[in-house]
Amino acid sequence: MYSHGSESLIKQAREIQEPELQKFHSRLVKLLQVKELSHETLDSLQRLQLILFANKFTKTLPAELQQKLLSLLSSPAEQLQVLGSAVLRETLPLTGQELNYTQENLSQLNTHAAALLLSQAGSRADLSNLCTQLIRGLESRPSEGPNQSLMFTLPVLNTMFTLSPECLTEDHVTLLSKKLVDWLRYASIVQGGSASSGGFFTGPRSRQPLPIAELDGSVSGDFFTVLCVGQGFTEDQWMNVYSFSMLHHWLLTYHSVSNTAVDADDRSEVEGSVVSMVSATSSSSRLLPPKERLREKALQYCQRLIEQCDRKAHKKADSELQKACLVEAVCVLDCVCVEDPSMVYRAFPCIKALFGRLSSELSFARVLLPIAQFYLNHGEMDTVDCERVWKLVFGQFPAELFNDPFLAYELLRFLRLNLESIQRRAPEFVHFFPNFLKFLAWDSPAVVEDFVDLLPSLVTTGTAVELLHTLLDLPCLSATLVLQLRSTCLPIADQNGRGLLSLEAFRNPTFRGLFLFLLRVKAGSGDTIDRLSTLHELLTEAADWPRVVRCAQTIPVLLHVYFNTIVKIDDEKLLAHLVLVMLERSSLLLRIPSYSKEIHKVFSCHLMRLCKLHPSLVVDQSHELLEFAGATGNVYSKEEVYTHVVWVLGEYLSVSSDSRCSVKLITSCFEALEAVLFEITSSAPPPGTICPTPRVITTLMSALAKLASRSHDLIPRVSLFLSKLRTVARSGSVAWCSDEENLVAIVTRGEELLSLLKAPGVAQSVLTPPPYVTTPRWHRDSNVAMPLQLRALTSLTHSQ
Repeated sequence: MYSHGSESLIKQAREIQEPELQKFHSRLVKLLQVKELSHETLDSLQRLQLILFANKFTKTLPAELQQKLLSLLSSPAEQLQVLGSAVLRETLPLTGQELNYTQENLSQLNTHAAALLLSQAGSRADLSNLCTQLIRGLESRPSEGPNQSLMFTLPVLNTMFTLSPECLTEDHVTLLSKKLVDWLRYASIVQGGSASSGGFFTGPRSRQPLPIAELDGSVSGDFFTVLCVGQGFTEDQWMNVYSFSMLHHWLLTYHSVSNTAVDADDRSEVEGSVVSMVSATSSSSRLLPPKERLREKALQYCQRLIEQCDRKAHKKADSELQKACLVEAVCVLDCVCVEDPSMVYRAFPCIKALFGRLSSELSFARVLLPIAQFYLNHGEMDTVDCERVWKLVFGQFPAELFNDPFLAYELLRFLRLNLESIQRRAPEFVHFFPNFLKFLAWDSPAVVEDFVDLLPSLVTTGTAVELLHTLLDLPCLSATLVLQLRSTCLPIADQNGRGLLSLEAFRNPTFRGLFLFLLRVKAGSGDTIDRLSTLHELLTEAADWPRVVRCAQTIPVLLHVYFNTIVKIDDEKLLAHLVLVMLERSSLLLRIPSYSKEIHKVFSCHLMRLCKLHPSLVVDQSHELLEFAGATGNVYSKEEVYTHVVWVLGEYLSVSSDSRCSVKLITSCFEALEAVLFEITSSAPPPGTICPTPRVITTLMSALAKLASRSHDLIPRVSLFLSKLRTVARSGSVAWCSDEENLVAIVTRGEELLSLLKAPGVAQSVLTPPPYVTTPRWHRDSNVAMPLQLRALTSLTHSQ
């Protein structure tokens, strides 16, 4: 993990002795007493940090050295601040030192000092006390002079609320809400710093500060926001920016505080506020409790931001800032309306107008998602038609922006977090699953966890069959999305272009329908296409594309999720259809190395599970299952699925599983399996294939024995075959089994079955035991002696 040089330094740091360490401490104290710190000082600080980091136990530094390191936190050189904070975070603070530092040096707070304060908080009580001290520090008046620590205090508080919202008290909420109102709504409306360039005419008039401006260059005619610009900014303007950046998180966080009754002091909060010195209007809003007043000002602030975003910015960076502010503003409005539903009627016209303006521009897709969240949360209250929103979010976004990783993350997160609400408000979203799966086809590793959560909600009686086909064809969709993008940027006759044949097919009108079906937006146009084999041939060269291979690797995981959901649907007609789909699609898969084998394993596992839960499926689909089991080629090309189909037929084709099972059906199944077993044990495997595994042969033998035990007329036939098999195997090597140990195992199994069939009644009990034998409950049955014996043994062992 470490280089040889790094390991050597760490070893030296761990092996340093205490006397040497004390000398090093003394020398470092002397170095820190010099005003101009040298490179030797920096090297020594780095070495001290390494010693403390590499040591197993946390150490306590000498008090003098610790005080010197604390003084580095207020150094003008940030490198010293970083080193001082890093060293102190590896040590135990001296008793009372943390508290003294906070009280006495709060005006010198910076990012690195804040990190130290948080790391040294040993309990929730410490965090609460620190929170109290920091919030009190926010109460300083402008007349007391500039306080640079204010700009670091809000980020520190925000971090504290994230780590431990329990440290908040009602007093904290009241005080901080007051300050946020002041900074958000009543920041200065003039530029910070001097705008004068000096000269002969310099005087009091020419040094008058300029008003703040909008992003389009016009003079601002309203209160200051994060989208106002100027040559410089005052402290309260900076606090306005910080306040808006943490506003959404604060609105979500302060609910953790118990909602106690608001007393008279809450309603007279204006007395200790800067608001009283700035504005004498809107007295009614000042009578509101702090939380309600903050929501009121947040609403006004966000409406002003949305209005500012209508202005055309001169710089591209400012345009991106507008988009970011729109996202945050809509999220804050949504949060405010969740807390106070009466505000929906004031906020909704603004949101509706914003959606109307941005819905035609895909570049604002990440802004439109918070708008969709607002519609989802509050659309019922305002009785609005949300269909346009859902068509845009579920239809157009995935279809055209499937290759945008940020949108993919945010849209899938939107679906996961609001799944219950979406199912209630927009149940049609399940029909857009072909669109959602484009995110998975394009970037499978990044979004597979999202689809593990989402897929069960997409499985319904109406979508199950088409969804299964779509999952199996997802590698084809991945290749098609690549071709769709390449077709727009590569010339048609590019001899060096990779995938040229696929591109030609993609552009060919003859095959256009195949690709358009894969690129469909909604389900319902058909479960699959007739010419799947043609599509797979056209995409043969895509089988080794990295994006397609990664996509194929995720399909088995999703199929397990799919079938785990399917078994909860009590619809045997649907399950019977899915059995047919599995048999059909086992031979219709894109030829990707190991892809077919993995899919066959999944099919085998869940085919057996479905038939165990619903044994009647075997009789319902007996014709298709027998047709599959009677094809000798399936032994070599679909060994996994074939083996399990044969096992299912032998296990569940009985009167005990389904009263409709007749002797005629058992006989037809026996004859089909007998023909296959005779064929594969009497000739060499076809060219290009390998010998069948012993599991296939022994499963066929066992299935024949089970069927014969249920129809005794078949016992002579299977006995004769097993006898011949034993004779042929003893005569020497055979073409259908290349391994001697495998041959011995097959013959041994045959002899066991032959012995059982000599006693037909015993054979049926052994090969097809009744349920009370396979799932015993003797330890719970009061009619047998087992419970009494267990209780006796328990009492004996516990008494020792």
